[in-house]
Amino acid sequence: MENTFKLIDGTFKLEEAKELLTNLYSDKIQFHSRKSFSMQERFGHVEEASLKRIPELKKTLNDICTMLNQLQNSAATLQIQANIVIKAHEESK
Repeated sequence: MENTFKLIDGTFKLEEAKELLTNLYSDKIQFHSRKSFSMQERFGHVEEASLKRIPELKKTLNDICTMLNQLQNSAATLQIQANIVIKAHEESK
C-alpha cells in the first residue's frame, strides 16, 4: 500500500518561504535530537539513524538558506511543492 499527501503546494514571498522551510527543517532536527536523547536516557545507547540524519538535515537547511539569501534583492516569488509518501511494508514473523 502506498499513499501520497500534499504537505506544501503554493507560491510564497521570499521571507514566507524562508520561514516555512526553516521551521520545517528545524522541527525535524529537533525531532531527531529528542529521539536520540530519549534513547540515550531510557536505554543507554544512542539512536544511530537520528545521529546520522541530523547533520544531513542541517546541511540541507544551510543549502536552502544560502539559495534564498542569493535571491534576497530580487522580487521573485517561490513555488514550493512537497509531498509525503507513505508506504506500508508487511513485516514477516
